[in-house]
Amino acid sequence: MSATTLTSTPVQARRTWLRRLLGADALGTGLNGLAYVAASGPIGRFLGIDPGLLLGLGAVLIAYAAAVGALAARSSPPALGVRTVVEVNLAWTVLSFVALFAWLEPSTAGVVYGSLQAVVVAAFAGLQYAALRGQSSAE
Repeated sequence: MSATTLTSTPVQARRTWLRRLLGADALGTGLNGLAYVAASGPIGRFLGIDPGLLLGLGAVLIAYAAAVGALAARSSPPALGVRTVVEVNLAWTVLSFVALFAWLEPSTAGVVYGSLQAVVVAAFAGLQYAALRGQSSAE
């Protein structure tokens, strides 16, 4: 094995990990968006959230998932794009909690689901940020 292969392996592994995180984020976000679009009425009634709001959020989530998926498909996702995903995910987390406790009147299931999805999105942001930092330090 050559020295080039040995030194590039950690960088490739970090890129792969970052791309997998972005891909999982895109998949989860896209599935959520599709569910909101396809079943905004029943989901809205269960969560105590206006179906029209869920329908609009679903469309936005599908578009966002496509953008994150495109970023994940790149062999080396650009740092600016990944930072943007991290920042959007953090903003989503904050806005989710503000909406749940200041704007909306969700059911108990809505509060639980909304809180859990916000925590998952925050976890993605943290993992994506750590992966980006690890990739930058290895290059």
